[in-house]
Amino acid sequence: MKLKIASLLLATLGALCVARADDADPLAPWRSGVQIHPVTPHQDRHVIHAYFNTCPESPDGKYVLYYTSSTPEGESGDLRILERSTGQETILVSGIDTEDAHRAACQQWSNGGKTVVYHDGHDGKWRVMAVDIDTRKLRVLAVDHQVGFGSATGVWAPTYGCHWNPGEYRNLDLVNVVTGEVRTPVKVEDVVKEYGEWIQKKFGTTNMSVFFPVMSADEKRVFFKLNVPSGGHDFRSMSSSARDGKAVYDLEQGRFLRLIEKWGHPSWSADGKYIFEHGLYTTDVVTGQIKDFSKTCISDHPSLAPDGRLYVTDSEVTKRYWRNPGDWAIAVGSTAKDDWEVLTIFDNS
Repeated sequence: MKLKIASLLLATLGALCVARADDADPLAPWRSGVQIHPVTPHQDRHVIHAYFNTCPESPDGKYVLYYTSSTPEGESGDLRILERSTGQETILVSGIDTEDAHRAACQQWSNGGKTVVYHDGHDGKWRVMAVDIDTRKLRVLAVDHQVGFGSATGVWAPTYGCHWNPGEYRNLDLVNVVTGEVRTPVKVEDVVKEYGEWIQKKFGTTNMSVFFPVMSADEKRVFFKLNVPSGGHDFRSMSSSARDGKAVYDLEQGRFLRLIEKWGHPSWSADGKYIFEHGLYTTDVVTGQIKDFSKTCISDHPSLAPDGRLYVTDSEVTKRYWRNPGDWAIAVGSTAKDDWEVLTIFDNS
């Protein structure tokens, strides 16, 4: 069987295209002259970005962070950074075991790019880890936990007990990647108190845990998935846990904002006021007001640009463009009107 290699791609703009950008057409730089190329030259291994909720580039743009694996299923590998100006690659951590290749090691920038946070279950014991970029020193942030996605410029890593068997770790715990301080802003009993009727109706039980928290860029808000664990040990099984819905919590004010009954593929706006969702619409987390951006663009895993003028998204496009099974597209679009451009289509089988 031929091994399919996943590659992390980077899109860059030519200087002339950047010069044409203006307020009237924020998509102008993306309409022509876009160059798509692999971040690394590896042909013998998977090179995987963590997920659409986080950016693989460091906050200063100096490095790109990624997970690599030479195994077919991509479930064991290492973390690397590549210095963009020189192309020099550095292995940060080796011997990592992931839950799967979908989110890899949930590797992410933290502490303004001084720290990389990830999780690892290489010896059957799950740990949330931090590695210092300058010293390469490793620190354990939490044991029997996994990590969601925090802010690249902040210092708090959102952690939770393993979704298939969390044991006593059913709450949302925030760990300071600099000091090691642990806070528990959301306890599972408070989630049940707030949304117990919906949880019981959805899952047939309120014996739940917090799963996959994602913090806003300013670290003031977080949303997370509601999860009912199976209690087993096969974390790669489809029946390892039942998960759906997203609870939105204001960390600064210490209160729940709302429950959205479908999980979808959510990400934050840069100001933390909106959740951007599969289908290309935002939900105001305070008022619940919904705003649509496009009815025609492809959409699966969408993210908003920091200034909110553009979004990037992706989708399987076999039927839409009469492509081969497994073909996938990436598009960038405007939030001002239903206007977008497909950047690339590639084999994602």
